[in-house]
Amino acid sequence: MDIAAKFKETAKSVLPVILIVLALGLTIVPLEKEDLSRFVVGGLLLIFGLTIFLMGVGMGIEPMGERCGSALVAKKNLPLLLSCAFAIGFIVTAAEPDIQVFGDQVKEIFPFVNKLAFTFAIAGGVGIFLLLGLLRTVLNFPIKIFFFIFYSLLFALAFFAPQNFLPIAFDSGGATTGPMTVPFIMSLGLGVSAVRAGKDDSSFGLTGTASIGPVMAVLAYAIFLRVPQDYSIQIVQAELQGAADAGFFAKTFLPFANLFPVFFREALFAIAPLVALFAVFQAALLKMTARQTIRILVGFFYAYIGLVVFLTGVNGGFSGAGSQLGKILGALASQRGLAGTSGTPWLFLLIAIGIIFGAVIVCAEPAVWVLSEQVERVSGGTIKRKALLFFLSVGTALAIALVLLANVFNFNVKWILAVGYLLSMALMIFCPPMWTGIAFDSGGVASGPLTSTFILSFTIGAAQANPADSFGVIALVAMMPLSAIQIMGIIYKAKQAPKESAASKEAK
Repeated sequence: MDIAAKFKETAKSVLPVILIVLALGLTIVPLEKEDLSRFVVGGLLLIFGLTIFLMGVGMGIEPMGERCGSALVAKKNLPLLLSCAFAIGFIVTAAEPDIQVFGDQVKEIFPFVNKLAFTFAIAGGVGIFLLLGLLRTVLNFPIKIFFFIFYSLLFALAFFAPQNFLPIAFDSGGATTGPMTVPFIMSLGLGVSAVRAGKDDSSFGLTGTASIGPVMAVLAYAIFLRVPQDYSIQIVQAELQGAADAGFFAKTFLPFANLFPVFFREALFAIAPLVALFAVFQAALLKMTARQTIRILVGFFYAYIGLVVFLTGVNGGFSGAGSQLGKILGALASQRGLAGTSGTPWLFLLIAIGIIFGAVIVCAEPAVWVLSEQVERVSGGTIKRKALLFFLSVGTALAIALVLLANVFNFNVKWILAVGYLLSMALMIFCPPMWTGIAFDSGGVASGPLTSTFILSFTIGAAQANPADSFGVIALVAMMPLSAIQIMGIIYKAKQAPKESAASKEAK
């Protein structure tokens, strides 16, 4: 892997955000110099961390996932494959740091929620649907019918679930797609499909399948718990502590120093289950050479260090600046008179900045990088990575714009979600099966740690008058790629049709 080329690409994804925030923070939306300095430092850490992480994924996590999937299918033991799939999904999800944080946040909102039961419900949902996803691959069950059946069941559950729990349920699907587990799940699916004589539509869709499980599990948990429909939701935003009375240098670097040991520990918890699984599979199935084993372990180490640096940069610098920008622009945009004129220019600016952030930041998500590279590799280069990122950026940008408009005009996001999912179901009729799998995988990877910190902080800041409305933003970001990527697939199919027709005539 060319680390210099990878560093250049990651820098191109992150530097535009840094330049935009600096331009705004020094001009029309003035920010404190400490906020800007932390943002720049966080951006640089993000670039270095993402580069190292991607190098580690390519060396360790992806080869492990593909080898494990291939080895399980080669055993020709379906119960073994399915039981391993459930165990993998449950273990890696229960250990995911994002799930622990998400459980704490939900408990703050609904104190009567049992965090352990809530965590196990999410982990069980991922395990069951990872099992179902691999079973679909082995049986070559049509992916479109699969998604239609289970999304229909999901919305049937949503009809009976407490309405104030819906955004949390849909956000749980995004919280499970951690940067360590997603590359492994995607590679596991590729490994399983590679050793069977099925169609190419089986290569993708496993991450999208696994994302259904936690949503259904949380909805079922809410119905079982009988959450009160009129229970009011309150969001408390955490502030950086420990640097209030310090100087400029300490205010800039102290938050990173405080966060580094936190993410050093959390990333260790995230990667430990994968290392343990590798040890088990190596001893029981893989039997790789010492050289291959060392290479994968070195890849794990790189991925771990890269993730620690990435998360420290994101949480230490990005989220604070995003929140401040959102607060200032949201306050200015909400100052509209009865005629709706005084704050209108600021509203347009708020929406425009949200669109730019959504379009650019999703391209820097670790799992998005992994998915786009896998799609280009599996398709033999016929599906270009840059084209996939473009459509994914458009979908995410539109999602952020809709969230901000819903916040400003007090419109319930659940109706946008309902229309969006109905549209994605309708597009499946015209979209090639492989593209449907890619689309649902894209929805699972778009709502990663960068989106759920900077973008969520930005939208919560913009919705400070009613911050509860910003719940569901992660769900909306995860939903929009389902339509955007399927539209790309339909366009791709239309462009390929004349070429395939000409090739067919030549063959005759």
